[in-house]
Amino acid sequence: MTETKSKKLLILYATQTGNAMDAAERVGREAEHRGCPASVLSVDEYDASLLPLEDMVVFVVSTTGQGDPPDSMKVFWRFLLQRNLNQHWLEGVRYAVFGLGDSGYQKYNFVAKKLDKRLSDLGAQAIVERGLGDDQHPSGYEGALDPWLSSLWRMLYQMNPKLLPNGPDYVISDKKFLDLPKVQIRYHAADEVNPQYAVGSGVSCTEIEIEKARSMSPARFSGRQTRPDCFLKLVKNHCLTKAGCGKDVRHLEFNFESSAIEYDVGDVLEILPGQDPKAVDAFLECCHLDPESFITIHPTKKDNRVLANGTRASTVPIKLRTFVELAMDISSASPRRYLFEVMSYFATAEHEKERLQYFASAEGRDDLYQYNQKERRTVLEVLQDFPSVQLPLEWLVQLVPPLKTRAFSISSSPSAHPNQVHLTVNVVSWKTPFKRNRAGLCSMWLANLDPNQGACIPAWFQKGSLPPPPPSLPLILVGPGTGCAPFRGFVEERAIQSRSIWTAPIIFFFGCRNEESDFLYRDFWLDQSQNDGVLSDAKGGGLFVAFSRDQPQKIYVQHKIREHSQTVWNLLNSGAAVYVAGSSTKMPTDVWSAFEDIVSKEGAVSKESAGRWLRALEKAGKYHVEAWS
Repeated sequence: MTETKSKKLLILYATQTGNAMDAAERVGREAEHRGCPASVLSVDEYDASLLPLEDMVVFVVSTTGQGDPPDSMKVFWRFLLQRNLNQHWLEGVRYAVFGLGDSGYQKYNFVAKKLDKRLSDLGAQAIVERGLGDDQHPSGYEGALDPWLSSLWRMLYQMNPKLLPNGPDYVISDKKFLDLPKVQIRYHAADEVNPQYAVGSGVSCTEIEIEKARSMSPARFSGRQTRPDCFLKLVKNHCLTKAGCGKDVRHLEFNFESSAIEYDVGDVLEILPGQDPKAVDAFLECCHLDPESFITIHPTKKDNRVLANGTRASTVPIKLRTFVELAMDISSASPRRYLFEVMSYFATAEHEKERLQYFASAEGRDDLYQYNQKERRTVLEVLQDFPSVQLPLEWLVQLVPPLKTRAFSISSSPSAHPNQVHLTVNVVSWKTPFKRNRAGLCSMWLANLDPNQGACIPAWFQKGSLPPPPPSLPLILVGPGTGCAPFRGFVEERAIQSRSIWTAPIIFFFGCRNEESDFLYRDFWLDQSQNDGVLSDAKGGGLFVAFSRDQPQKIYVQHKIREHSQTVWNLLNSGAAVYVAGSSTKMPTDVWSAFEDIVSKEGAVSKESAGRWLRALEKAGKYHVEAWS
C-alpha cells in the first residue's frame, strides 16, 4: 500500500538574515488567499526523509558568503547529497525553487542553482523554472519574486484548478482577510514580576535581558545568538584615516570584560549594536506604548517553540522598552513590503490608506522601493509618515525588522594581543537620492563610543571564511581597504611564529585611494616589509600597494597582482594559498581574473585551463574569499 501524498503546499525556507523567511511567508499568504492550504517551515524544522511523501514543495533559499548554504540548511543539504538516494527517490514530487542572492558575488544564487539540480537528479519535477532574486535589482529580490509567483500560481492552476479554488490571480482587499499576527502579547502586573528581573545592572543582568529579548522574538535567531559569548570593553578608539579625506576608518581595541574567549586569526566578531535612546523614546511615543510595562511574547500557534540550541523561548517577563532596545531595529533597517499591507488595514485617514494599498500592490512596487529601500526609510520614519495608523503591539513585534548583530573580521592575533581583540571598522555614512544623511547603525555607534565611558559591548565569536594557515604554508594575501583587517592578524601571528621556527613567505597586496589619506596601518606594513619582517625580501615576502587616485590612471590591486606575475606564479607553484578579503562588489571577481591571467601566461595554458586550475585550488582549500557589501 502506498502512503498518501499531502495536498497541502509545503513551503520550506533557508535563511541567514531573514529575507528568505519573509519571502517564504509571502508565498504562504498568497497561497492561502487563493484557497490553497499552505505550511511554511524552516528547513531545519522539517524531516528531509519525508520529502517523497510530499505532492508539491516550494523552496525559498538564500546564498551566503561565497556560495554557502545558510546554517539552517546544512543538515538538510547533507541528507540530500547521500549516495544511497537514487534518481527515482523523488519521483512524483513537484517542486519550485526561488533563490535570494547578490549578483555582486561570484557564486550568485549558488545554493538555489545546486538545490534545483539535485532535486531534478533525484526524480522530482519542476513546476516552474527556478527564480533568482537579486539584491542588485532596482526592486531588490522582489523584482524577480513578483513575476515568478505569477508563473507559479498559473502553472499550479493549470495542473489542478481545484488546488487554487479562488483562481491564480485572486487579489484580496477586504479587512477580514488580514491574517492573524503570529504572536500574542501578554501583559504582566508589577507584582507578578520577580524583583530580580525587574531591576538590576551589570554584565550578568544585561546578559539575561539580551537572552530573554532575543529568545522571545519571533525572528529566528539561532540558539547561540541569544546569549552573548562575552562582553567587551572598549579601551582604544583611533582614527586610521586623514581628517577630511571622505573616509573614516577606526582601529578599535577591546578587553574582555567577562571571561576571555579563545579565537584564531581569520575569525569573525559579531556585535549587538546599541540604539539611540531618543529614537526608542520616539518609537514608543508614536505607537502609544508604555515603556515600563512588562510583557511576554508567545506564538499564536501552539508550537511550544524550541530554539535551535534546544532551549525553549523565555516566558520570564521583560520590560517593553528593553525588548524594543534589544530585539527590534526601529531606526536602521528598512521595513518589508508586508508592513505596508498590514498598515493599510489600520489606516483611518483615507489618503494614507490609499497610498499604503498602492505601495503594497504590484503596480506600486517600484515606487515603494524608491520611498523605502532607496531612501533607507526606517520603521520609525514610516510610522511617522502615516500618523493615522495605530498598529497593535503584536503586529509591531512581528513586522519590525529584528535587531541583528553586525559581523566584523578580527584584525588581531591572540598571540600578539593576549586578552584583547581588535577590529578595523569603516564608519558607514552616505546621502540618499533625496540628500538625506544616513549612517550605519553599528559602525557609527562604535565610532562614537568613548573608551573612558566603560561601555560593555555584547559580542559573539565565530569562524569566518578564512581558516588560520599553518606557519609552513606560503601565503598570497589580497586585502584592499578594510579587507586588510584579517591579514593584520595573519601577519602578526606569523611574525611571532617566525621568532622560534622557520615560516613560509607571505606577499600582501593592499589597495586604497591615496598614500597620505587612507593607507591603513601604514607603519605596521612598512615595518614588516623591512628589517627581516615577514613581508621583507629577506624572508621571501613582499608588500605591494595600489594607490588608485595618486595618478591620472586608476590602479587597483588586480593591476599590482598582474604587475608581479612572476612572483605570484612562483609562490603558487610552491604550494601557496590565496586569501582575498574586502568589498563584494567587483573586487573578488577582478582579482580572480588577474590570477587566471597569470596562470594562463606563466603556465602557458588557455584561459579555460587556468580557470579550471584555480577552481581545483579552491576545491583543495587553497583559495579563500571573505567579502562583504
